[in-house]
Amino acid sequence: MGAPVLPNARPGIAESHLLLNFTDAAAFHDRPPKVITRGEGCEVIDADGRRFIDGLSGLFCTNLGHDFGSEIGAAISQQLSQLVFTPTWSQSHPAAEALGDRLAQIAAPLGLTRTYLTLGGGESVEAAWKIARQWHASNGEPQRTKAIARDLAYHGTSLGALSFTGLDDCRDPFMPLPVPVTFVSNTNAYRHPLEHDEAAFTAALLAEVHDAIIAAGTDQVAMLIAEPVQNSGGSLTPPAGYWQGLRDLCTRYGILLVADETITGFGRLGEWFGSMRLGAEPDMITFAKGATGAHAPLGGVIVSDRVAAPFVSGDALYMHGLTFSGHPLTAVAALTALDIYEREGVFENVRALEPRLHAGLEQLRSIPMVGDVRGAGFFWALEMVRDPDTRDTFTEDEAAWLLRDELSGHMDRLGLLCRLDDRGEPVIQISPPLVADEQVLDRIINIVGEAAEKAWATWMRRRPSDVRSGAA
Repeated sequence: MGAPVLPNARPGIAESHLLLNFTDAAAFHDRPPKVITRGEGCEVIDADGRRFIDGLSGLFCTNLGHDFGSEIGAAISQQLSQLVFTPTWSQSHPAAEALGDRLAQIAAPLGLTRTYLTLGGGESVEAAWKIARQWHASNGEPQRTKAIARDLAYHGTSLGALSFTGLDDCRDPFMPLPVPVTFVSNTNAYRHPLEHDEAAFTAALLAEVHDAIIAAGTDQVAMLIAEPVQNSGGSLTPPAGYWQGLRDLCTRYGILLVADETITGFGRLGEWFGSMRLGAEPDMITFAKGATGAHAPLGGVIVSDRVAAPFVSGDALYMHGLTFSGHPLTAVAALTALDIYEREGVFENVRALEPRLHAGLEQLRSIPMVGDVRGAGFFWALEMVRDPDTRDTFTEDEAAWLLRDELSGHMDRLGLLCRLDDRGEPVIQISPPLVADEQVLDRIINIVGEAAEKAWATWMRRRPSDVRSGAA
């Protein structure tokens, strides 16, 4: 048999027959969506032959860029020639077992040793919640049915995971949601009155978490979930001592602490897991995205021996399952990707080039519209403001114009795919493949700078005269 025939690229096919994720179809009435047909290095190419820097790593997942598909594809092909599929229900297969062993070695510094495999981040969060509920029940506390999460955080869209997602527009159409969740402040220091006193900022955040636990009932909360660096809202980094404080509170009140590392896992912050960089001590880690470098869908939950104990001993039956949990294809894709991360020194590249990326983005503060620059590793955001002196933010209509019309047009023309987001304040998010070199990073910085300068100039011409006090 010959090589498989790939589908012909046809611009506009998505408009006619495909429902896209979180996409306003009306936007395509006048222009079709991009159709990406190829990837090379840190770039993708559309059906018209236009090249774009993959400045968001797809969706924070093409950590290895687009040059390792043949290698990972060959490993997948070999696996499928031996075994297409067998479920991990009361049985297993070598690839899934090898992946479990490998992840236990990677997560050993965090004391996490057992993995349940899923196909994505939302499924992983859902699985973690079911582990938490059943773990507490096995310890005689079935009444622990509540959780604590953070404002603006995104943890998934299945109804369980959506319960922990602090975004009203995602939640409102599906209320009431099954899990009672208390939302506490995120770690956006730029919007906090204690921004310049890190210790006081940490103390205030932790005091709010403590108050939330007391209000919910100290014997009612099963789980606290947070990202090491929060994505939604714009790469929100924690202040010093924050994760240590979460650990102390969860230990004091018998709550399981979950680090959602769907994005921050597998090198995004320069370590296997962001928890390692921050000195966090979670009871569980949820992961996805970079585990395979986006070569196949895979996620999971890694738990400590203490959390796994009732399920491993047989005292409790983990009442959860997914047909494709531990699929041979995805397990082999992950194992090969993990080998490449180590062989190619990918995380070392992130650590070496983080200062260059950070410094380049910091220089963009000279553009008055750039109010804040924040992030870590290859995971950064620029918060945009309408007035640099007052930090006055854009109205909803103004933000829509800025992100979807003005900045989007410049980024498209200049050849950069990134995230222009207004979940919270308007931000430009940059999260390139972890294999990006100095040249790619410099191109990204230059494009973002040029786009922001043009947007500021347009804004100064169009904004109302009564808010021109911050003109530069």
